[in-house]
Amino acid sequence: MADRPNVLMICTDHWPGRMIGALGHPTVLTPTLDQFIANGVAFTNAYTTTPMCVPARRSLMTGTFARTHGDRFQGTLPMPDLPTLAQTFRDAGYQAYAVGKLHVHPPRNRIGFDDVLLCEESHNPALEIDDHQMYLSEQGYAGMEKATGLHNAFDYRPWHLPEHTHATNWTAREMSRFIARRDPTRPAFWYMSFTAPHPPFQPLEGYMDIYRDMDIPPPVVADWAKEFDSLPFALKVRPGRHRDISDRESVTRTDRQAFYALSTHVDHQIRAVIGTLREQGIVDNTIILFTSDHGDMLGQHRLWNKMVFYEGSAKIPMILVGTEAQRERVGFNRRDDRLFAQADVMPTLLDLCDIPIPDTVEGVSMVGDDSREHLYGEFYDDAFRSGSQPISSSRGRATRMVRDRRHKLIYYAAGNRTQLFDIEADPDEMHDRSDDPGYAEVRERLTGVLVENLYGSDLEWLDGGRLVGLPEPPWSDEYDYNLTFYGQPGYRFR
Repeated sequence: MADRPNVLMICTDHWPGRMIGALGHPTVLTPTLDQFIANGVAFTNAYTTTPMCVPARRSLMTGTFARTHGDRFQGTLPMPDLPTLAQTFRDAGYQAYAVGKLHVHPPRNRIGFDDVLLCEESHNPALEIDDHQMYLSEQGYAGMEKATGLHNAFDYRPWHLPEHTHATNWTAREMSRFIARRDPTRPAFWYMSFTAPHPPFQPLEGYMDIYRDMDIPPPVVADWAKEFDSLPFALKVRPGRHRDISDRESVTRTDRQAFYALSTHVDHQIRAVIGTLREQGIVDNTIILFTSDHGDMLGQHRLWNKMVFYEGSAKIPMILVGTEAQRERVGFNRRDDRLFAQADVMPTLLDLCDIPIPDTVEGVSMVGDDSREHLYGEFYDDAFRSGSQPISSSRGRATRMVRDRRHKLIYYAAGNRTQLFDIEADPDEMHDRSDDPGYAEVRERLTGVLVENLYGSDLEWLDGGRLVGLPEPPWSDEYDYNLTFYGQPGYRFR
């Protein structure tokens, strides 16, 4: 039993798929991830099919897509009645522990883990206090994690508390503690889920210093993204800060520096956890998988954050390192350009551990021979509900994606708007080919796939089987009468 492979799954938040040095990123420093790729495989066409934290993580933990797990709009829904990755490992005799962001509802649901130490960084309003906040309180910094006035905003300032209290250090340290305290007679599944590089941008100053004098290329902006009035309605109704920040060059550069600083910090802390595995004598019998819930646009096409199907938001990193005994099966220093998604993580890890894959799983093993023709993505709908209350801010934001091996179709229901990109020839999505006669066959074929995948309230977008969408609502700037500041909490006293 103890000879069965262990598994360390590492997840980040907001990490774009191409933001890895070994994959050609011009700036970010990721020596640990580069070494992972040298000793494993990078899946270079991995996507989230729901580019938002909660639904993406439901796919990761259940091996299913939104139609099955039930969330395509970041709702406060309980976890579906499906076998989870953690529970399946435990049913097979594994011990299972998690540290960091879990992002489930209710927030203390362990979803099959033996134990979970949470760090949600106050992003879950249903959670009164998480384990990282308890730790800060024990260190004498009760309620101080948001005292900078930065919560979920794209703003920068260095971390204001001692280095060892930073959420990234805490997550790696507590994960190492779980590894050191494992039952040596049984294999283990460990889930280390960093909150970084999710905003706010509060890196350690030492990591910010690394990037201060570096050349930081500005984000690319396509012609189709430059005229606000011509954008799809779903892009217009995104928070206002996302519309103008890219016009402020110094702010954009600083925010991108801070994002890279947070990411390199995560990369280095992963090394410390690998060091623990090595000192425990189990690193060569531990499968490692690195991924993210979604990416971040980081100013590309004048967009920040996630919730869109452009490459910066929807493409995710996916790196797999097998055990020494799995070297030939998994490979090393290899790139795999097949289409994969978060739903494929569960069957992949179970496959590598010779654990039967539950019948409910819709993903495929990435170490098998399966090769998808396309991926279908969905986010928001016009019947969005949280409990029994409609959420007006979701109206008109329903977005769908079809990605085949070369092209990507993005569909905005409000206004019946379509964009088409040739990702192979145009990876930065600079040229919308939806009206290009040379791509008419591609558009028709991918639209057919889109229509075949519609269900529920999406069927209202059809008229006699033809895609007609919905009328585009009138747009106007919203008055933020609550001065929400991205949900900034006030001072806390415990």
